[in-house]
Amino acid sequence: MQDAIPTTSLPSGKAVPVLGQGTWHMGEHKASAADETRCLRHGLDLGMTLIDTAEMYADGGAERIVAEAVKGRRGDAFIVSKVLPTNASREGTIRACESSLKRLGTDHIDLYLLHWRGRYPLRETVEAFEALRQAGKIGAWGVSNFDTDDMEELLSVPDGGHVAANQVLYNLARRGIEYDLLKDSQARGVPVMAYSPLDEGRLMRHPDLIHIAKAHQATVAQVALAFLIRNPGVIVIPKTAMPERVRENRATVEVHLTDDDLAILDRAFPPPKRKMPLEMI
Repeated sequence: MQDAIPTTSLPSGKAVPVLGQGTWHMGEHKASAADETRCLRHGLDLGMTLIDTAEMYADGGAERIVAEAVKGRRGDAFIVSKVLPTNASREGTIRACESSLKRLGTDHIDLYLLHWRGRYPLRETVEAFEALRQAGKIGAWGVSNFDTDDMEELLSVPDGGHVAANQVLYNLARRGIEYDLLKDSQARGVPVMAYSPLDEGRLMRHPDLIHIAKAHQATVAQVALAFLIRNPGVIVIPKTAMPERVRENRATVEVHLTDDDLAILDRAFPPPKRKMPLEMI
């Protein structure tokens, strides 16, 4: 029997799995829709119940894929979606949420994020988030692509302290957040969601990762994901439309990196020694 997927807690105390599923690039082609839906369902069956999506992905197409995947089992899934900054005025955020709810075929989104900073004041977006939360249309709200200064500004606005997560680019090749943002988030009890945890596949041929993977009878992807979820409060959301990769991702929790493994990875992918600008893709 496989190990259970570890969980981390949102500030509300809600436990969510640290190993979820991403949907970036899903919903872009009708020919692949059935496979994408099937894989998300398979992930749900395996306990990867957190599904991340956004109104931006395939202009809502990814949300429709999620709707198909959770049809008849909405209670099994923890759905995360995002509002574009161009829609993030007070009224615009509420309209965008209503549209996402329709595409997702649900009456609530478990976690709703601001995709990145835009021209609208954070105060307006937070007001909308709070109105949606009080109306029961979202369970919690958070942000994405926010650096330390963005988080400080957010915490200074009314109800900004209700932020429940920050989704950022984080993987072995992009460790800048470890200098400050990750530590600050952990201290505040705000989970970090790591998008592109495999650096869009660029990590797959790294010789040190291959060496460690062989030693653990694991795959390179599993080692790269295991490196991230060993950190308290970090959630990873790898995306795949291949059933075997879903099972591979699920088995990541069986990989336990040693101190020697971590030393090798630190040499190959040095941790930051100074403040780094937050990377985005």
